[in-house]
Amino acid sequence: MSPTGAFALAFLLLALYCGLDPFKQSAISGFPDFETYQIDPPSWSEVPTARDAQNSLQRAEVKFLNEVQGPESVAFDPQGRGPYTGVADGRVVFWNGESWVDFAYTSANRSNLCDWKPTPFSYMKDEHICGRPLGLRFNKRTGDLYIADAYFGLMKVGPEGGLATSLATEAEGVPLTFTNDLDVDEDGTVYFTDSSTKYQRRNFLQLVFSAENSGRLLKYDPVTKTTTVLMRNIQFPNGVSLSKDRTFFVFAEGAAGRLRRYWLKGEKAGTSDVFAVLPGYPDNIRTNKDGDLWVAMHCRRNPYAYYSGLYPKLRKFWLRLPIPAKYQFLLQIGGRPHAVVAKYSTDGELLKILEDSQGTVVRAVSEVEEVDGKLWLGSVLMPFLAVYDLS
Repeated sequence: MSPTGAFALAFLLLALYCGLDPFKQSAISGFPDFETYQIDPPSWSEVPTARDAQNSLQRAEVKFLNEVQGPESVAFDPQGRGPYTGVADGRVVFWNGESWVDFAYTSANRSNLCDWKPTPFSYMKDEHICGRPLGLRFNKRTGDLYIADAYFGLMKVGPEGGLATSLATEAEGVPLTFTNDLDVDEDGTVYFTDSSTKYQRRNFLQLVFSAENSGRLLKYDPVTKTTTVLMRNIQFPNGVSLSKDRTFFVFAEGAAGRLRRYWLKGEKAGTSDVFAVLPGYPDNIRTNKDGDLWVAMHCRRNPYAYYSGLYPKLRKFWLRLPIPAKYQFLLQIGGRPHAVVAKYSTDGELLKILEDSQGTVVRAVSEVEEVDGKLWLGSVLMPFLAVYDLS
């Protein structure tokens, strides 16, 4: 066989291997209905270029290493006690000043499947049994803790803790599939996100790769006990946080890398607009005592994520290659995990950016909670909390 013929044969065999994926190594193996969607991101010229040259998050203190697995959200009760955090085995735990103690759980069917495991990822296949508390918020008036459980929906537990009570598992006849974050207004109204009606949290990588647009922004009314859809067809909606004056709330558009503002009062009530274009891809948002908003971002934007978002057919072809999801995700985040957090004013102005661009200390961050001059950094992917001193 000539060199040209040998090359052609090798190319054909490689194409067949990639197309058939016989060893089921591709990131979308096992998802026969997987489809990719175009993302309409802000132009590069709109993306903030500010960087933290000091890599300030590398000075953060790692706390409770291997004591809390995947602490996504951080909350302090009305008396200032805590932190409370939801962990990968389905519990909400409380730091009492000396040790972690159980406070609440979301599944009534817990078993030894939910026992301690060495990494946050170890729990994923059983999350639908054990529960997975994500966003946490206290009602400062009643002391009730509201929980966005990825599998069991919107839940609430009283100040004494225990088994959480279900508030909502569907909206307008469509089940909550990936309940993610929430905030609670003074009258008990809850605003929350359902990141997808197709993918559960244990398939969050496929949701990231797909950028499908079944996500919803929701409202729970405590008087009528009904849940309504405020916005739909959102690509990976995530964090939610009310403004200090309660005239609007901000939520994260995960796929596009934006914050969107939803107006609750005034002439614009019931409408939304872009609040800020972010330097990266957001998770949770938290408002501090001054009314500024801290945004946790899993990574900065990078050319691969930007262009693959613009060309969904090319992205789907690439995802069909026998490249495991882990490595596809590394491409998506720019090659290595690295945490970025940013503070925005109530008008959407970027005030501060902190990062660990090498991922040496804070490799990932899901939430930033400011308390007494310190930032508590939670991460759904890491086995610890980190604390950064703003002073």
